[in-house]
Amino acid sequence: MELAKRWQGHETKGGYSYLLSSWRRFQPPSPRVALCDPSLFTVNRPLTTLQYRLYQDGDFPRIYAIEELCFKPPLRFGRGMIRQLVDSSVTATWIAEEDSTMLGFAIVEWTREPDHITAYIPTLEVRPEQRRRGIGAELLGRLEASATDAGAALIWLHVDAENDPAIRLYHAAGYQRSGRHEHYYARYRAAEIYMKALDAASGESE
Repeated sequence: MELAKRWQGHETKGGYSYLLSSWRRFQPPSPRVALCDPSLFTVNRPLTTLQYRLYQDGDFPRIYAIEELCFKPPLRFGRGMIRQLVDSSVTATWIAEEDSTMLGFAIVEWTREPDHITAYIPTLEVRPEQRRRGIGAELLGRLEASATDAGAALIWLHVDAENDPAIRLYHAAGYQRSGRHEHYYARYRAAEIYMKALDAASGESE
């Protein structure tokens, strides 16, 4: 579930120290997962066509509208930061769409080291009224598939320590807590660090 003030979840290979050394080198933004405020959830909606696809030219205004809806300053990424992420050659941006309406999006990026590739999730966002439909879980799965295709053996993230819905999502998807970063978010909020090993056998071998 964050590049400016929000990159935020792991334990394999070199353990937590390995993860932290990678984080310090790449200085990713704190990822957020907008999956809170149960009072805004909507359920029991009629069957419609829910689709998932990769980012395309022309999607940016609608993506940033979701960013503005899900996060307020100082947690909100600037337009330049989101643009940098979606346009990068080492990221994948997945979009959830229903009847031509964008419901959410998520981004994964990967970093190549001499002997491995590590993936990081800077943000995962679902419109408030569309939550509790499994959209976040499906977007997360798409990110993992893209990371695996890129050859990543590990995926990790930060998450607000008080964001219980997001933490439950990651636990259900097999992520393990590997550490905690105090005062990571604005207003001195802590971030939990979560990670998951990926099967990169089908990914790149570079």
